[in-house]
Amino acid sequence: MTRYLDSADTSVGGRRTIEIIDQTLRDGPQSWWGMRMTKSIGLPIAGELDRTGFHTIDLVGSSIFEVLVRHCKQDPWDQLISLSKAMPRTTVRAGTRSNGIVTFGLTADSVMDLWVERLCAHGIGSFWIYDGLFNTDKIGRLIKVAQSFGAQALPCILYADSPFHTDAYYAQKTRELVALGADGIELEDAAGLLTPERVRSLITAIKAEAGDLPVEAHFHSNNALSPVNYLEAVLAGADRVHTASRPLAAGVSLPSTENTVANLRYAGFDVQIDDERLPAVEQHLRTVAGIEDLPIGQAAEFSLYQYRHQLPGGMAGTFKAQLRDRGMEDRFEEVLDEMARIRMELGYPVMATPFSQLVGTQAVLNVVTGRRYSVVPDEVLLYVNGFYGAPVAPLDQNVLDDIMAGPKAKTYTDWEPPQPELSELRRKFGTGISDDELILRLLVPESDVDAMRATPQRTVDYGLTSRELANIRTLISTSVGAYLHVESGGFELTLHGDH
Repeated sequence: MTRYLDSADTSVGGRRTIEIIDQTLRDGPQSWWGMRMTKSIGLPIAGELDRTGFHTIDLVGSSIFEVLVRHCKQDPWDQLISLSKAMPRTTVRAGTRSNGIVTFGLTADSVMDLWVERLCAHGIGSFWIYDGLFNTDKIGRLIKVAQSFGAQALPCILYADSPFHTDAYYAQKTRELVALGADGIELEDAAGLLTPERVRSLITAIKAEAGDLPVEAHFHSNNALSPVNYLEAVLAGADRVHTASRPLAAGVSLPSTENTVANLRYAGFDVQIDDERLPAVEQHLRTVAGIEDLPIGQAAEFSLYQYRHQLPGGMAGTFKAQLRDRGMEDRFEEVLDEMARIRMELGYPVMATPFSQLVGTQAVLNVVTGRRYSVVPDEVLLYVNGFYGAPVAPLDQNVLDDIMAGPKAKTYTDWEPPQPELSELRRKFGTGISDDELILRLLVPESDVDAMRATPQRTVDYGLTSRELANIRTLISTSVGAYLHVESGGFELTLHGDH
């Protein structure tokens, strides 16, 4: 480990400063808590995060909107406004696909542009924009939209491990993204596939093309290598790394802020954040996890098998549940093997949204039906017909013939993605609908939005420790009387009831 000790540039100008992008409110809960980061959970720590000194705080993505409406019955616009206002010192960030919101399909350009505009209106000052097939026309348009509202826009390079995703390939894509007027470049390894050696060469190649633009490293810890990979990234020239508070870090999430900052400083870099604010955030999240019975981030072990299927960690639970519903949970590894085969047949799409879901869903269908490609989802048909963009490698012709032989495939022969104007979409919901409400009703089924609107909005106080709440639950479940009184510090609770 001597390579990493006192290895930062200490020449004229002093030690290099590495900046931190905080993922405690976005990717951390997306990875460990199924995106269930409600306002009641986030607001008590927003001030601490804001004063910690992060370069940027990542706050929202379109799928989080869907989860808040459908599962938490909460207004995501209200959450965004509240949290962004609570963090006035720090730039807050949103992420978006270049050509889709929530759906794994395609979203009209007019809606994509309005989505970015409304996020900016509610405090978002930075965007990361991703597209696994690098549709530069779509990425470039959104960059200009975000910048027109005063926000920065950083296109994201999604890492994939294949014979075609070479350093030269990514260097070329970096050149194309820089030419769009980007404010920086983010390299994301969603499945934790990078090795220290590959980080070294890849960051060097990207940094050479990025020039003076900042390069960010966003590496998930699925395979336990990310803490070392971050050191390699900054040694190769990366300027920023993404982290999360320890309870929402490690494993399928990102390295912890606490450990990453310590490592960077031991390596001789400056990190200008206030460490004294980190414990309060960690304790709050642990309390919430105890009260809500949510998992705490756990470190993963290195698995060579990860390089075969390349499944992002957050998807594993979804596929296990799908197989469990069919009494086929014991065939999980068979699904992973099928994913590896499909990915090769479909030209090695990067295993990130929407392609990870596309490949995974097709794998489940192939295994469940027992006949490969006998059932093909619409998203796979969109992909093989080129509507997502050009694959990085040729598709297996025999598989393509099987897919296109299906009756539904023929409907895409002369199909073009619809591009409705906003005025046309507003007529569906009534011309008086606000832009924010229009976005919600386009993203989420109307029945779910109506159910959310009909549910009284409530604030949960997480001031109790998990142990106190557990004790109260035990008392309530075992009480045989009609009266229960609990005191704990400054907290009092009295319950009355009939026998």
